[in-house]
Order: sequence, then structure tokens, then C-alpha cells
Amino acid sequence: MVTVTAAPPAPATASPTAPASRSRLRHHGATLALLAPAGITVVALVLVPLALVVRNSFAAPDAYGGVQGGFTLANYRELIDPVYLKVFGYSLGMAALNTVVCLVLGYVVSYWLAGRPPQRQGILLLLIIVPFWTDFLVRTFAWINLLSPGGPVNALTDAVGLTDGPAQWIPSQGASFIGLVYAFLPTAIFPVYATLRGVDPSLGEAARDLGCGWWRVHTKVLLPLVRPGLLAAALLTFIPTLGVFVIPVLLGGGKNQLVGNLIVTLYTEFRNQPMGAAASVVLLALMILSVAVLGTAARRLRGKTS
Repeated sequence: MVTVTAAPPAPATASPTAPASRSRLRHHGATLALLAPAGITVVALVLVPLALVVRNSFAAPDAYGGVQGGFTLANYRELIDPVYLKVFGYSLGMAALNTVVCLVLGYVVSYWLAGRPPQRQGILLLLIIVPFWTDFLVRTFAWINLLSPGGPVNALTDAVGLTDGPAQWIPSQGASFIGLVYAFLPTAIFPVYATLRGVDPSLGEAARDLGCGWWRVHTKVLLPLVRPGLLAAALLTFIPTLGVFVIPVLLGGGKNQLVGNLIVTLYTEFRNQPMGAAASVVLLALMILSVAVLGTAARRLRGKTS
């Protein structure tokens, strides 16, 4: 009689997917560990203060202007007052005008820079950046000296014959606008310059050889190619202009306030923290709307070029 014995079971082997899964877990763990400090910083310094501002905008003020609590829409209803609507309208108009002027000047300067020899472009860009290493407040005070009655601007206008005697440049709306253009012009130059660097110079030369004049070369050939840079420059110029508050106070005398000045006034002079928080939320909404509009324009531009 022949007996058949069962073969011993084969030793269990590890699944080939196990090492890969452990590697992915280690990779995800390392990624989370590296991102944790930045995430904690963003949550603690951005999201939590933002949530507090949004919460305070719906709160009622106490007798001293602090946050009493509760939930009310009275702060937003008070912002519909024509006095405050005038500030928001003026801020949007001034930001739009500053953006247009910075885009025009930024394109001209960027086009000139892109046409310089490569070894000189870095030096010229450095000359544009160096003044902005100085504190923003110090540079604003420098414009006060330049535009003062005994300053070089008045001396130049007197020499040319534009004014008869010392002109009242400060405080004025014109001085405030000059300060805004000076403050945000570099943020318009660099995106446009970065885009122009990628444009082949032979395109403009070919257009001129085909009979296009200076205006048509820029409007029909170059400007369509640098639209992404122009949109980025508009975004980097329009949004910060809405929230600036130092320039209108020092150069404009606080006569024509921007939204940033209104928020500071509500927090400090009026001592109404909930209403100041509501104005901050409205400003944030205007900024988000601006980003959405420019983002939509950029997507449509990509759709046309693709």
C-alpha cells in the first residue's frame, strides 16, 4: 500500500505592494513634517486673525468701542451710508487710475530695458530695486521734501515758468497720486519685463519690414504677447493700492481717504472695532473680486491663444 503524504506548505512571502506602500507612507510623513511649520504659521498668523476679523464684523460694539459680542448686520448697513460709499468709490477709482498709469509706464520702461544689452539689463534692474530697499515710510517722507515749497520740484517749475512762486504741492491729491505711482511702479515693471524677455525681438523687426509703424508694432504684435505680464502687473498694483493708508495721509493730508485710511480711522479715532472689522471684510471682498476678474481674463486669454 502506497501512502501519499501532503507536501509541506510553502512559506508565506511578503506582498510586492507592501514595500511600495510603506515607502509611500514614509514619503507622505516626510512631506507633512516639512509642511507642518509653514502650515502652522499660516493658520496662526493668517487664518485665525482673519476668522477673528470676520467674526468681529458681525459683533455689536460696547460703550468703549470694543467687541461686545452677539450677531448683527448693523455694521454693514452703516457702511452703505453715502459718506463711506464715497470712500470706497474713490478708492476703486484711484486704484484703477494708478494701475493704468503704472501699466503704461511699466510697459515703456520694460520695453526699453529689454532692448538694452544683456550685461546692462541686470545693472539697470538693480538701480530700480535699490531705492525700494529703504523703508516705505522713509521714502514717503522723501517725497515731502521733494514737493515742499522750497524743494527741487518747485525750483524746477519756477525755472521752467509753470508756476509763479512756491506752489502748494503738499498736501494735495496730485502729490498723493505721485506717491502711489512711485510706490507701485516697480511691481508693474518686473512682470512685464519678464514677459518681454521671452519675446523674440525679430518679431518687431519683421513687422516693421512689412510696413507696420511704431504704434501697430506695439498694439498688434508686442502687446498681445505680453498680456499675461500686464495682467500680473495689474493684479500686483490694483490690490495693494486699495489698502494703502500712509501715502494719502502724508502727501494728501488725509483729505481724500482710501479704504485703508477709513479702516484706521474707524479703529483709532472712532474707536469702533466691529465697524472697522466690517470695512476690512468689505476691502477683502473687493480684493477677492479683483483677483477673480483678472483670473477670468487670464483664462480667457489662454483659451484664445491655445
